Amino acid sequence: AGGGSSSGSAGAGAGGGVSKSVAPAAASSVMVGVYIALWYAFNIVYNISNKKALNAFPLPWTVSWLQLAVGCVWVALLWALRIRKMPRVNAENVRALLPIAAAHAVGHVSTVYALGAVAVSFTHVIKSMEPFFNVVGSAVVLRSVFPLPVYASLLPIVVGVILASVSELSFTWLGFGMAMMSNVAFTARNIFSKLNMNTPKGENMDALNLFAMLQLLSTALVLPFMLLLEGSQIRGMWNAATVGRSAAMTASKLALTLGVSGLFFQLYQEVAFLALNSVHPVTHAVANTMKRVVIIITSIFVFKNPVTRANIGGSAVAIAGVLIYSLVKNHYDAKAKKASAA
Repeated sequence: AGGGSSSGSAGAGAGGGVSKSVAPAAASSVMVGVYIALWYAFNIVYNISNKKALNAFPLPWTVSWLQLAVGCVWVALLWALRIRKMPRVNAENVRALLPIAAAHAVGHVSTVYALGAVAVSFTHVIKSMEPFFNVVGSAVVLRSVFPLPVYASLLPIVVGVILASVSELSFTWLGFGMAMMSNVAFTARNIFSKLNMNTPKGENMDALNLFAMLQLLSTALVLPFMLLLEGSQIRGMWNAATVGRSAAMTASKLALTLGVSGLFFQLYQEVAFLALNSVHPVTHAVANTMKRVVIIITSIFVFKNPVTRANIGGSAVAIAGVLIYSLVKNHYDAKAKKASAA
């Protein structure tokens, strides 16, 4: 959009160039809006289908693995049909990606565990703590120091999560612990990514293919744990969910729900890359915050989770805290960039 406005000024000076430069900028803005709308919609579909699958078939390792595997099938089709260039990697590239993929796998499995153990809305409130872990992890591992207002902006998030937790009617320590573990795992993924920033990742490794490689490696890493921890239960739990009077749904509907959750897990991540890589960091921060608000409100309506006033208040404080933190951090990042450029 910034490039569009500058070319618009130049076009105005030349006479008659305004409409030519404004049109692409307007089209770009519309596309970003479409990407953000799809990102929200796909995220909602994933969260709802995932929760329904877990309610009927409560095997989080198996559900997590199936979702990762469906994503692998999706990207394999894109590569086979040459819609997307296939990445080329060697053993050294894979070794560099393994720690990031391991953190991604732990983050995904623990998120699915949490979504199964407590309300979807509460899981997303706890996951709003991720900036806190990012700041602490960056300080401890990367020796990154932030200005005091950045640290101060984390306080509303912590207070909000505490308020929401003590008043949450669906609270379990398993759900709380798993959501917190996902925060730690995704922070570790970010840190490993920064540590490996200058390590060669292979050819054709744009953001979408990098995520695809993480999905492939995560699928391979999760499989043995899934078989070890839940392999013997899969047939029995599947029959319990789909056969007899107490069946939660038909076998075909459960298979479809699991497939949809896996496909939309992949799709919402891909659309997020397209949406957020083309917007200003402040827009990114606002869009990301509003995403959680939309998911929380939608899940409460869909699953009819009872909520208390204290729970609503705590959730609102935590989510608002995420936005404040993002805006404050972006302000100081821009300031530091400007100073280094000067």
